[in-house]
Amino acid sequence: MTDFHPAPVPKGADKTLEQIDTLIVGAGQAGIAVSEHLGKLGVPHLVLERSRIAEAWRTDRWDSLVTNGPVWHDRFPGMEFDGVDPDAFASKEKVAAYFEAYARYISAPIRTGVEVKRVRRQTGRSGFIIETSQGTIEANRVVAATGPFQRPVIPVIAPKDASLTQIHSAQYRNPAQLPEGAVLIVGSGSSGVQIADELQRAGRQVYLSVGPHDRPPRAYRGRDFVWWLGVLGLWDTEAVQPGKEHVTIAVSGAHGGHTVDFRRLARQGITLVGMTKAIEDGLAIFEADLADNLARGDENYLSLLDAADAYIARNGLSLPEEPEARTPMPEADCVTHPILSLDLAATKVATIIWATGYSVDFNWLPVNALDNNGKPRHQRGVSSEPGIYFVGLPWLSRRGSTFIWGVWHDARHIADHIATQRKYLDYRDAAQRQRETATALGSQDSSISRLGVR
Repeated sequence: MTDFHPAPVPKGADKTLEQIDTLIVGAGQAGIAVSEHLGKLGVPHLVLERSRIAEAWRTDRWDSLVTNGPVWHDRFPGMEFDGVDPDAFASKEKVAAYFEAYARYISAPIRTGVEVKRVRRQTGRSGFIIETSQGTIEANRVVAATGPFQRPVIPVIAPKDASLTQIHSAQYRNPAQLPEGAVLIVGSGSSGVQIADELQRAGRQVYLSVGPHDRPPRAYRGRDFVWWLGVLGLWDTEAVQPGKEHVTIAVSGAHGGHTVDFRRLARQGITLVGMTKAIEDGLAIFEADLADNLARGDENYLSLLDAADAYIARNGLSLPEEPEARTPMPEADCVTHPILSLDLAATKVATIIWATGYSVDFNWLPVNALDNNGKPRHQRGVSSEPGIYFVGLPWLSRRGSTFIWGVWHDARHIADHIATQRKYLDYRDAAQRQRETATALGSQDSSISRLGVR
């Protein structure tokens, strides 16, 4: 992908004020999607990226990561993945290459290697001043497209113990990176379960701390779960259910895609424990909630099977029955006799991986765009601070907002909003148009007189 030509930096850009209608910050899936829609609407814009296109896919993921959805689904409408079976799960390298190719396909005006340091509102006039690592830019609007995975979160219970290697899942690359010994993984979302599985297959003793989670079937009756969520209208759910705000989703495209079953992981050799309550004096203490968390995950799993069966019956579809999908695996000993504390030294735990999610970091934006906790204040990505927009955040407009295709649809809404605002600002009333016409005619008459024409 070396033939991608980024937007040039104007000569003297570090000394003069560059001007653009709309500035997009971030050249990942969100920024590229916004660029496509703005381009179609004829809105002049520029995309700034502090590193490379789709950099998070390149360097903020572990080596073996693949997409959690098949590529017929996890893509933009205008381009398919090159050389990947539609029902397969693309590697992170393929995803990064896809977005580079897409940026080239839509001729996105992307300038890489430029970091946005601060955005502040103009005084006494509309628009913003954007301070970057390569000079200052003036823009009427700013779109924050930096995504939800900005600042890895490690909880305060992390011990201050120099004898332990502690990393966030964002820093994990492969088993060889870790010191010898057992591993405790805290967090049972997609990252936690996939890393646990990889480490166990590599011969490590793994302890996996399991909290509340949803675990949809990878596929059921011949259809991937992303298809089921689509036809059942669940991708378009507009608000998270009360009580589900901190529930992670355990799904995997690894090894060709399979349903995440914690009991299978336990029978495979992974030791399951409840939520991590504290780690003090070399002792990890867990909640007695493992069985309850697994049961609630089962409820989520079975509810989707029930909804799928009802949909098939209601629409008269001929899809193969799958009764074995409802047969639970036997409980492992670590579930029936849960471990409530773990002596890290005695069990030779040398590494803790915190698969505990991320927080956003928008401290470069005007404070009026953020709430007291530093989180964006917006409605479907339209900020409470006029002229500021957000794309790529969880539940921006619906459940599917953080999926690649969901970002594309959210970006279209934001681009339409920007184009509509431009139309209003371009409005000139009849009196103004009459004055402009008279001025133009007067200038024309003056020019004719100077030429000696009567």
